[in-house]
Amino acid sequence: MGLYHLFRRAEYTDGVIDLVPVREAPPDRALGFGHERVWRITEHGKRKEIGRISYRDGESLGVYYYGHIGYHIDPPWRGHHYARLACELIKDEIRRGGKSSVVITCDPDNIPSRKTCEELGCVWESRVKVDEGLRKRFDISKVKERFVWILNP
Repeated sequence: MGLYHLFRRAEYTDGVIDLVPVREAPPDRALGFGHERVWRITEHGKRKEIGRISYRDGESLGVYYYGHIGYHIDPPWRGHHYARLACELIKDEIRRGGKSSVVITCDPDNIPSRKTCEELGCVWESRVKVDEGLRKRFDISKVKERFVWILNP
């Protein structure tokens, strides 16, 4: 991480965590993510990155398996609901982009991510086997759980 990222200001905050934008990369054409935004998650007012969240506005096979939203929280900061808070912070941005629902996926054994989806009020959609071609090309598990987050106004 360069100094550029250390001194950027939070784009979103709730007084508990801040989301600091990461320099945007061009669209990932291989996965069809469309426009992807990525934010560093930090504790409010601090600079140390404790995780990341990304939002992809595309519709493709890649998004089907990876989801519109991806997040991770580094181990020392888990258990504080930071992933859920980060999702809530980008909710209005997703709606402004025209979506009324998005998909979040996780591995079947990822209980914390499943709990995050449940706390957001997501609806479990299905368990899907990941396309073998996609699995061979990219680092992705064999099976994904798909949750739909309906973004009520």
